[in-house]
Amino acid sequence: MPTVTHRPPPEVWSFDDRRADLAGCSPNIAECLLRAGEPGRTALCTIDQNHTYAQLRQSTAAIALWLARSGASPGDRAVLVGDNSLYWVAAYLGSIHAGLVSVPLPPSTNREDLEYALQTTGARIVFADAGFGWKHRATLEGCHLVTDRPLPATAVRSCHSFPKICDSASHHPAPPSVGGGGDLAALMFTSGSTGRPRGVMVSHKNIAANTRSIVQYLELTAADSIMTVLPFHYCFGTSLLHTHLAVGGTLVIEPRFMYPEVVLQRMIDTGCTGFAGVPSHFQLLLRRSSLKHKRFPALRYVQQAGGHLPPSSVLELCNALPDTRIFVMYGQTEATARLSYLPPELIASKPGSIGRGIPGVTLRVLDESGNPVRPGEVGEIVAEGDNVASGYWDAPDETAAVFRNGQLHTGDLATVDDEGFIFVSGRSKDFLKCAGKRVSCRQLEELVLRLDSVLEAAIVPIPDDVLGDAVKLFVVPRDPSADGFLARLHEHCRCTMLPPTVPREIVVLEALPKNPAGKVLKERLNAASGNGTVPQVDSAEKGDWHAL
Repeated sequence: MPTVTHRPPPEVWSFDDRRADLAGCSPNIAECLLRAGEPGRTALCTIDQNHTYAQLRQSTAAIALWLARSGASPGDRAVLVGDNSLYWVAAYLGSIHAGLVSVPLPPSTNREDLEYALQTTGARIVFADAGFGWKHRATLEGCHLVTDRPLPATAVRSCHSFPKICDSASHHPAPPSVGGGGDLAALMFTSGSTGRPRGVMVSHKNIAANTRSIVQYLELTAADSIMTVLPFHYCFGTSLLHTHLAVGGTLVIEPRFMYPEVVLQRMIDTGCTGFAGVPSHFQLLLRRSSLKHKRFPALRYVQQAGGHLPPSSVLELCNALPDTRIFVMYGQTEATARLSYLPPELIASKPGSIGRGIPGVTLRVLDESGNPVRPGEVGEIVAEGDNVASGYWDAPDETAAVFRNGQLHTGDLATVDDEGFIFVSGRSKDFLKCAGKRVSCRQLEELVLRLDSVLEAAIVPIPDDVLGDAVKLFVVPRDPSADGFLARLHEHCRCTMLPPTVPREIVVLEALPKNPAGKVLKERLNAASGNGTVPQVDSAEKGDWHAL
């Protein structure tokens, strides 16, 4: 994006208290998150330039002022589509500061999904990267559009550019913040059982509670800087933004994870103290990068969430980064982001565990009658805490099914051990009924990934007259050109799996289909199994925003 000239504004915010005031958070969460950073400290480090907290505050204030002058009302929804950038963060925080509800969507959002989002939320204000705004100008015809750089005249109701908004507000103080506490701050979309997205209603209080908990157990301070490869529109990525701004730290924005060596070298060059990723990130780093041969003197912690990374891979990561604390974590969009973590010192003694609830969160594993399971028994993970959202936007039936009596019924099945540590078996819908027994796809995938030549694996059921469900395995080899891969894989499966669960079919792919956050899109694999086709990985990896 073009360089934006930021003139020091009149007193934008008071900086008497350098710590984010997150306790109880009756204030607006955007104001809370921007309170801690020293004005001259780098808040966002992009490839092209650094942006200080003073610049971020001024940009956020400019967006909030523009919204107030444009007649936006508290509670209005504002769609936000774009890559990680100063523009994205300012639009997100500025919308929330003005009392609006931010609705982040991936840049890969297609016309149909954009139309659905606008219709569902009633949004008439859209912040979007210029390329996206121009591509979808017909869909955005009735909206007020703000882009990261100027656009030619379009058919939208009004079109404004971020640089011009910042310049016009440079001599004006920030408007007072609007809303807070239980008011909605964001709608974070996640996939629904019907295939249509559900907007999780996240409040200022939800963000404050989750941010406070994560900061506490990660022991984050202003000295921390996180290598940010996760998109901010994804709740895991948003949590990185919240937590590091809350302590006045730095986010190093890196969009080039397809070149892992570039990312690793930039971590070293910028002195990153943290890294966060989903399982596919770590499998790629462990299998197709020089991670094991590099040293990262400043790297203090690594966060792994967004899906299951097999214990063998977690231990491999620990061995590759012996001086770094590895946090295995678990969460859901419905819980703002985070629900549990496993203390790094317990990784070896509790392999495969997601730990226990984070500070302020109560996690229980309950049977169908609502009673806590005994060690070894399978039940559903149920969560309580101030981070749990109030429900889904305009979806009362689904809200009633998932959010009951202030509790989040996650849909994840798990067991507990004698000390109360939780071990996820899988999603309630990610099981096979094989030879009369329930079999976790996740556990079978973990067995496949023990073969060192396998980079990625995903299992889906296929109908079988005798077994009920037979196993179909989609697999990505570490070295696609290696001879004898399938023979070794067949032998490995026969030696590690019970006979009914040995894959009936194996499909070798260049990559598994994933959404923009790096999560495997099993619905595409299921659909491919049903019609006998091979999933289109290239298009799938661009992602669907409703699969987050």
